Amino acid sequence: MNRTVLITGASSGIGLELKKYFLSKNDKVFDLSLSSEELPCDITNKTSLDTTFQKLKDEKFDILINCAGRGLSGAVELVSEEEIRKQFDINFFGLVDVIKRALPQMKEKSKIINISSTCALFPLPFRSYYCASKAAVSMITDGLRMELKNTQIQVAAICPGEVKTNFTKNRVKVFKTNERYGDSIEKSTKYVDSHENKRMPVEYAVKKMVQFIEKKKLKPQKIIGKQKFLYFVQRLVPKSWFIKVTQKLFVK
Repeated sequence: MNRTVLITGASSGIGLELKKYFLSKNDKVFDLSLSSEELPCDITNKTSLDTTFQKLKDEKFDILINCAGRGLSGAVELVSEEEIRKQFDINFFGLVDVIKRALPQMKEKSKIINISSTCALFPLPFRSYYCASKAAVSMITDGLRMELKNTQIQVAAICPGEVKTNFTKNRVKVFKTNERYGDSIEKSTKYVDSHENKRMPVEYAVKKMVQFIEKKKLKPQKIIGKQKFLYFVQRLVPKSWFIKVTQKLFVK
């Protein structure tokens, strides 16, 4: 299709599969990631971003996909400030900094796709910072969509459920505890990780993503996976009930 596509975090997981798809369509794809062979970039470093976008200054983008992300688990009170800031630097501030630099180079009728998560839709114990960072992604997506109303640039968030990638393996796991939690932090984290074989194949998730991305008119949000049903249920029941059930399922 000869489009120009910019993807953050396209060296592995969902980002890599998206890159393969667009390359198969004869699109020009730029991968912004630390391990990118062609365009290594640290999206949390403004100097690195400025250098990268200087190299891309003559490009006009049809699609921007913000896919770079980081996982973090642990108790809210016991995760260090350094880890919290790293989490938001990658998942939120890095995304925003990429958008700021890419927007002046977006074509008419272009698309900005932010990969959020179903964790943005409802809370999970001991993954509060990850949920919060993805909720911020979804919120900034909706706000930007409204701000660009008078342009032909579409903005949307994709919220996938659990996908079979190295994301779980690479998630930063903080097992630090005290008398309030005992061994529940580690047990709860390992319980979630034990469901790896039940996660969506990455090929399936990306197939659903590209079906959405290729639509002429994008809805604000696309949920992929069985969590779509949970999102529907959450909107029908009292929040206190939903939190209580989630707590019973995930706090071990």
